[in-house]
Amino acid sequence: MSGYHITTKHKGKMAFEAAIGHHKVIMDSIPDNDGEDTGPSPKKLLLATLATCTGMDIVSLLKKMRVEYSDFEIVTTAGLTEEHPRVFSHIEVLYRINVDEKDREKFEKAVSLSQHKYCGISAILRKSSPLDYSIEYL
Repeated sequence: MSGYHITTKHKGKMAFEAAIGHHKVIMDSIPDNDGEDTGPSPKKLLLATLATCTGMDIVSLLKKMRVEYSDFEIVTTAGLTEEHPRVFSHIEVLYRINVDEKDREKFEKAVSLSQHKYCGISAILRKSSPLDYSIEYL
């Protein structure tokens, strides 16, 4: 079976350290939840992972399409359910980019391909909550 193997160790209070390859990622909670805020919460890290996954797809696709761009950023926003387990009730992904008007159709195609074909994190999250996306041209 192919897949991933990640070891995560408790570091005290609410902090955990995940060993991911040669990298270490600290996750924690805020002081109001018995944490010390030494790293992002798991849900916030998941939103950052979503942005990175789709962003990597888009960068790769734009390179293949020979599209020049600048100021590319992705803003993820999610609401949480009130009852436990508190899961994402809705996720929004906003793509912000400076790209020539003649290449906007290519950018939109890259975003669509990422969201509907390539980004595994989008696919995983879409199974549990609505996920919408939009584009803002700078």
